[in-house]
Amino acid sequence: MIEKMVTSSDASKFIYRDESVPPLTPFEVKVGVYNNKGDGPFSPIVVICSAEGEPSAAPIDVRATSLSVSEILVAWKHIKESLGRPQGFEVGYWKDTEQEEAAKKVKTEGNESSILLTGLEGNTLYHLTVRAYNAAGYGPPSTAVRAATKKSPPSQAPSNIMWIQDGSHVSLGWEPVRPLANESDVMGYKVLFRQEGQSNSQVIETQKTSAVVLLPDVGVYIIEVCAVSEGGDGTASPQIRVPSFSGKVTRIFGRVVIIAMLIKN
Repeated sequence: MIEKMVTSSDASKFIYRDESVPPLTPFEVKVGVYNNKGDGPFSPIVVICSAEGEPSAAPIDVRATSLSVSEILVAWKHIKESLGRPQGFEVGYWKDTEQEEAAKKVKTEGNESSILLTGLEGNTLYHLTVRAYNAAGYGPPSTAVRAATKKSPPSQAPSNIMWIQDGSHVSLGWEPVRPLANESDVMGYKVLFRQEGQSNSQVIETQKTSAVVLLPDVGVYIIEVCAVSEGGDGTASPQIRVPSFSGKVTRIFGRVVIIAMLIKN
């Protein structure tokens, strides 16, 4: 048992220092009073732990996955330890052309084991590390991993769009998009269509340079086409305005065919 004397009668706290005591070591503590007549009674015993230290283990199994032209998903595991329990994690990341000292940092809180980095530069190689932190400080960083963001989506829009309408069915065709050297390869196309005056579009995906769109209601529809790539959706084509006819009108007038071509300047 260790006994310490506090000589001031106005004291309301006492700090015990011992560098050899490990973090989170429990102590049984009681406080008593005394004067020139002798010792008074002691308080009930309470258990107090010494302060925790900073995390001592680095995160393991750190993985970085490129999701788009501006996003990388970072995930990790943390070894459970009796000392230095983490309050969260800090991810540092820097471009291959930069020094680690220039790293940007983002933090998580709690037991999260992943974070989505956004706002990154396209077609760029990044280095990334993860370390735990708590009120006492930061733990050691993990081994750095690397990931490259995707190339930018194609800047060229689908051109020379041709369309043929038969009642509520619209057959579309267009020339294939040729991406530039620094742009992502085309994986397919999206045809977006919506009724005029509405904001939400319906989407048809295809790997061909053609598609058939069914316009379900009477009215005017806005149709546009864009390429799809690893880096995201490319530039949309000029919009087409197509009227949709009801079944009744189609039966009266028979086959309604409209042919048009949009030539990109």
